[in-house]
Amino acid sequence: MAGDATMTINRNLAELAPGANTSGVLAPTNGGTGLTTLTANNVLLGNGTSSVQFVAPGTTGNVLTSNGTTWVSASTPTGPTGPTGATGATGATGATSATGVTGATGLTGLTGQTGATGATGASGPSSITVGTTTITSGTSTRLLYDNAAVVGETSGITTNGTTLTLAGTTAALASVLTNAAEVTTISATAATGTINYDITTQSVLYYTSNAAANWTVNFRASSGISLNTVMATGQSLTVAFLVTQGASAFYNNVVQVDSTPVTPKYQGGTAWTAGNASSIDIYTYTIVKTGNAAFTVFASQTQFK
Repeated sequence: MAGDATMTINRNLAELAPGANTSGVLAPTNGGTGLTTLTANNVLLGNGTSSVQFVAPGTTGNVLTSNGTTWVSASTPTGPTGPTGATGATGATGATSATGVTGATGLTGLTGQTGATGATGASGPSSITVGTTTITSGTSTRLLYDNAAVVGETSGITTNGTTLTLAGTTAALASVLTNAAEVTTISATAATGTINYDITTQSVLYYTSNAAANWTVNFRASSGISLNTVMATGQSLTVAFLVTQGASAFYNNVVQVDSTPVTPKYQGGTAWTAGNASSIDIYTYTIVKTGNAAFTVFASQTQFK
């Protein structure tokens, strides 16, 4: 009898061993799932005597969470929020700086007294005496000279501060010059166009470059000052213009005084019509003032070679 009981138990265990009944389905009441397949990565959830349930993994980071009845795949629960820190006390407001006291306004300075007006100087004497010579005031500035150890006053030499006038007398010459120099302007210029001849600049004008064309010569005192202004009626002056000529010669074909054309009185009675090639032509002009803005010009041309 004992041997029969042992054989029965061993047979039952063999039936429950792995691989037994592999072609069938083990019911949940017998401890199986009642299924032939199981979805990969799912977790089995027991449900008493009925078919088992599955819990899928859900999204990345999920965990199995119990809701008191079953298990579910849910996101990690957020921990409780910590208490909010107490708000710090507001600092006390600093005291406002006190406004400085405005300084007292300074006293206004006293106004100085106006100085007394100086006395007008006495008028100078109308005459002075130097030695035995008495010099009286007049309309012209006269010159003093040594007259045999006595101060003498000239009557024939006067000046207005700019021009010296030598009057002379009917019995004496106004001036005697042992030697004198005249101012000459030398310019590397070619005669052409209108040439302004300023008689207050020079007495002789010398152009050293070959003339390029016939030219006009215009006599004036200076730029902006007419010859009529500086000359008195009955006065005359003489100037010279030296012109270098090349292989092609040209000449002075127009003469003007203060930009007004004047027909000269030509030496020999004939107006020149050409210059002299490869030479220096010297033009000499004597200008006589015969009335207000009226002039007569005496002209000559001489060849130098």
